[in-house]
Amino acid sequence: MPPYADELADAAATPALEWRDCAEGFQCATAQVPLDYREPERTKIDLALIKLPASDPSRRIGTLFVNFGGPGPSGVDRMRQRARWPWLFSEELRARFDLVSWDPRGVNRSTSVRCFPDDAQRNAFFTAFPDVPDTPAGEPAFFRASRELADRCAQQSGWLLPHLNSVNTVRDLDLLRRAVGDAKLTYHGISYGTYLGALYANLFPGRVRALALDATLDPLGNAVGHASSALHRPVDTRQGLPDALADTFHAFRRECAAAGPSRCAFAGGDLAALVDRARRRPIPLTEPDGTRVDYTSSKIIELVAGLDVPGDWPDAAATLRRLADTAPATRPTGVPEAPDPQPYPANRTEAYNAIQCADSATPRSESDYSALAAAEDARVPYFGRRTVYNMMTCAYWPAEAVAPYTGRWDRIPANPVLVINSRVDPATPHPGAVDTVRLLARARLLTVDGAGHSTMFVRSLCAERVKREYLIDGILPPEGTSCPVDRSPFAP
Repeated sequence: MPPYADELADAAATPALEWRDCAEGFQCATAQVPLDYREPERTKIDLALIKLPASDPSRRIGTLFVNFGGPGPSGVDRMRQRARWPWLFSEELRARFDLVSWDPRGVNRSTSVRCFPDDAQRNAFFTAFPDVPDTPAGEPAFFRASRELADRCAQQSGWLLPHLNSVNTVRDLDLLRRAVGDAKLTYHGISYGTYLGALYANLFPGRVRALALDATLDPLGNAVGHASSALHRPVDTRQGLPDALADTFHAFRRECAAAGPSRCAFAGGDLAALVDRARRRPIPLTEPDGTRVDYTSSKIIELVAGLDVPGDWPDAAATLRRLADTAPATRPTGVPEAPDPQPYPANRTEAYNAIQCADSATPRSESDYSALAAAEDARVPYFGRRTVYNMMTCAYWPAEAVAPYTGRWDRIPANPVLVINSRVDPATPHPGAVDTVRLLARARLLTVDGAGHSTMFVRSLCAERVKREYLIDGILPPEGTSCPVDRSPFAP
């Protein structure tokens, strides 16, 4: 009996790729794939691809496909920015593989989801979007705006939304593998990209050459949760993000205290006092680029919830110190200065919602969110409430566009999967990586003993070596292997 493979993808034609130079040593192409894999010969959509060819063609193994995470950001842009980061893609990896990324369906240069008729209306909408509510008083406006976003997306892109789930993106990926001529897939998925990797291992298990999943989403938790009760909890809550965010902030505070005030500006700082002060009246701050920002309590919590990149911790500490040292606002609360409209990057937020809402079963009742926000706020102060609302738009998403994967997660891949995760990761908690290894039929976990999100940002030469040996030669680390980070975020 042949190994299992998704029949819908196998019925589709292999796209033809015509690579052309597109500056700085990169090549670009466009692939056409089915909008609906149930009707593969009908409507086609475009996928934008970028490639950095192997630097040593005589030793080339094949193509290393990369998804940098999200969902929503452009893989084309991120490959152009990050392909030569040596801690992410070593010289040896770049010698042996063509590095290829793409804008998945719905994203940026590919056939993309649009929720506004023009950029001006889009920018105005997101500029005015309410802060994530840190008290119940902010919920009604946030709910209204989240519903309006879902309605706008349905009006502008209703024809596309039902086809943007990650199962279809993985079918696209298998067509791209065929298009470059590789018999099996070599893949590096980061953050959301790990969900694509786990899906590929179960939709096309016989075609797995090597899948490195870095900063690993628990795939079952992302889709429907581990129990029926999980469907009453939005994705980030059931994935344990409140605790992970709190753990990351505690790691930030420990590293900051160890570094001392000469290297960490917020050493000895009091977050609780700062948040309480901002609840009474926003704290005005002039940013280094000259723009004025009123830091509400929600914006301060957003700042400390955004510690994904350890290299940014010194700047975050400096901002917290400047806020603590800033005199109270003289302007009355409730009359905020209108922010200057900012350019909105591609269609990242629209695509994030379109893909995540398609992939995940979530509660649909506002009262469920309100009750859970209060409970999580009591359980994990600062971080519990905000994670409840992270995907609020999904509560209003068109039902016909919600299609989480409900198939098997334990099909046996032709080769084992490498799972990598930081010990403390604010976006993809370490327990989710442990669950992933238990869930997949053949997988091994490498733990990086640091805080931050993925080895793209938590630098570890040890982890890069393990990943490189796996992708090139298929060598897995021994059970229980961990790697140190290269330096403290506050090191000189």
